[in-house]
Amino acid sequence: MSTVIRRRQGRPCDLDKRKAIVEAAAQSFFDVGYAASSIEQIALNAGVSKVTIYNNFGDKRALFTAAVELECEKMRGHFRIEDMPRGSIRERLRVIGQAMFAFLSRPEMIQFERRIAAETEHEPAIGQAFLEAGPWRMKQAFSAFLAYAAANGELNVDDPQLAAEQFVSMCKGMGDLERRFGAQVTAKESDRRIAGAVEVFLAAYSAN
Repeated sequence: MSTVIRRRQGRPCDLDKRKAIVEAAAQSFFDVGYAASSIEQIALNAGVSKVTIYNNFGDKRALFTAAVELECEKMRGHFRIEDMPRGSIRERLRVIGQAMFAFLSRPEMIQFERRIAAETEHEPAIGQAFLEAGPWRMKQAFSAFLAYAAANGELNVDDPQLAAEQFVSMCKGMGDLERRFGAQVTAKESDRRIAGAVEVFLAAYSAN
């Protein structure tokens, strides 16, 4: 059972220092996994003291959550209404599908997922923390985008969360399983799968 270090009262660090801590933590978790990452090494890499980390994050699990949120923020940016490229709903869904698959297919993400899955066998709370900070937040962001498109008359979606799951699953397809086991998924295969997912999704949910 992991030891939880209670958050101490202290002066919060400035934004630049906090960013350095979270980035150093994310790099460590990606490189060596959660269990092998130490607060001492993260503090050294970030140029801060251990006390600064504990004062601002409380414990390693809270730091892990912040690191996963930082990484997944890169993906959630594709769902922000203000950042969405102009074009038809078909074009926007294709852009989202391509960004999603590219994000998940990065070697460091594949390695990270494998490590977290292995560590979850011994400490299920780590898997729960990952799901809450990453995939579930991304699902909420994409669901909000689908709800927005439905409100604008572009889609006919009664359950945006279910629709979000369906679209993501179709975009990943067998390619997600293949990449997890070391097979190479070509850009052509990925584009073909995503294009098909968009067409099936619109056949089910298009408002036109």
